[in-house]
Amino acid sequence: MPRTLPEQPDFASAAEQEVWEHLTEQLPAEAVLITGQRVTARGEEVEADLLVLWPGIGIAVIEVKGGRISLEDGAWRQADRSGSRELARSPIDQAQRAKHHLLEYLNGASSRPVGRAVHLAVLPYTQLPADWDPPEAPRTLALDATDLPHLADRIVHALNSQTRDAYAPLDAAQCEHVVKMLRRTHRAIENHQLIAKEIADEGNQLTREQERAIALLRFQHRAQIIGGAGSGKTHLAMIKARTLARDGFRTALLCYSRGLARHFQLLAATWPEQERPAYVGLFHDLPVRWGAETEQEFDGSPVEYYEEHLAARLAQLVEEAHEDELFDAIVVDEAQDFADAWWEALQPCLRDPAEGVLFVFADEHQSVFDREGRAPITLNPFPLDDNLRSTRTIAHAFAPLTPVEQTPRLPAGAPVRYLASSAEDAVATADDAVEKLMDEGWEPGQIALLTTGSRHAEQRTQIEHEGYDGYWDGFFSATDVFYGHVLGFKGLERPVVVLAVNGFGAAERARQLLYVGLSRARSLLVVVGDGGEIWDAGGPVVWERISGSR
Repeated sequence: MPRTLPEQPDFASAAEQEVWEHLTEQLPAEAVLITGQRVTARGEEVEADLLVLWPGIGIAVIEVKGGRISLEDGAWRQADRSGSRELARSPIDQAQRAKHHLLEYLNGASSRPVGRAVHLAVLPYTQLPADWDPPEAPRTLALDATDLPHLADRIVHALNSQTRDAYAPLDAAQCEHVVKMLRRTHRAIENHQLIAKEIADEGNQLTREQERAIALLRFQHRAQIIGGAGSGKTHLAMIKARTLARDGFRTALLCYSRGLARHFQLLAATWPEQERPAYVGLFHDLPVRWGAETEQEFDGSPVEYYEEHLAARLAQLVEEAHEDELFDAIVVDEAQDFADAWWEALQPCLRDPAEGVLFVFADEHQSVFDREGRAPITLNPFPLDDNLRSTRTIAHAFAPLTPVEQTPRLPAGAPVRYLASSAEDAVATADDAVEKLMDEGWEPGQIALLTTGSRHAEQRTQIEHEGYDGYWDGFFSATDVFYGHVLGFKGLERPVVVLAVNGFGAAERARQLLYVGLSRARSLLVVVGDGGEIWDAGGPVVWERISGSR
């Protein structure tokens, strides 16, 4: 019997349970059978009804369709006790789409391709006609009731006939890596569904207030919203992008940070299809989506690629783009990270570059990169004055660093903790602090360890072995301690943050880096580092509020 995940599935239909039971009887112990695996790529979520990971054989993505399935004049139909209806997508198309998303995600999170894979449709209550031969659904990929006693053999046959010469099958070590990554992204999606429910909760007064704030600007075509850390800018950016999409605007929701972009994609996938922006993700992925070279294809340095080349290529590609690819509205979060060249390339992506809808959300005091861009908006900015993220104690600690005075809306909470350490020993001391926090009862998934200087060794290892999507899905799954850098954590948060002040690189950015690091915690903040370095970066008031809270 294979390993099954979850062990006791909650099946979406009796048909899925029927197929699952046959597979559990036929697959060997080294195989893994996953039910209802979800993956999000490019802001779009897909689900594989059943997923077989079979070391030495390959991967099978299975779409299960109950009822009596038929293909009539090119249209797929499903008939059951409630009647007959046309299917929006064929079962084969659904399985193929899920397979492509799955492989895109896994190969981006693996050091080598995961190998041989096939998509199948299983129709447990249908017997296909003897002359079945549609080109889009060959009999090797469309399995019916007569195939149920031989499903494992049919999977092997499909993999061998479709992909034998193209790829080697995954091995046992790869299989375990794939299971780890898929469980992470599944948990990340589940967590974002909970976030979506919380946002939609009518009793969420803070959300209601934020929505009223954005409603004040509903007649503006262009606006810049500014506010300190924790003021709800990111949430408002998502509300605005979703509202624009719902109102029929072809909308792009962009940012610079990978982690924030992944958050946008996971949350947007929970929205109804008609409310999802046409593009959700990194500014730098937009030109690649339109045909620009990937970093691997670029003959130059990564700095040149991201800082200069992609913006220049976007400016070229937008001149060649069809009008259907352009946008009616663009929403940018963490806009202080954008250089002037990026704005110059982005504005022509609007169908009406001069009057098209453009909303930007920014905190100039979180400008931690050496860029001096300015959004093309001439109206006075709209300020956000409340801190909705952190306890009053934490907000008080970083208040002198905020661009505008904030009103903390949450209770006082626990005191800020300060642990003295040299910059060289800050990470090791922070590691010890994490262990003590877990001994106190904090769950690993509630804790983030952030550095201001060199990255934690665990962060480098995770990105090397799991890729950026896998690394960030590890954060959003909230199952383990997260190891990150303040540069990539803007717009994000965790209940507990251990900030290791292990240097700042450029001294002129020290104040901003410290500000970002101090403002990421919701409930408990632990600061580790040299007091003199913290004083120099944040000033005497910030230092007093950190060290005096012991």
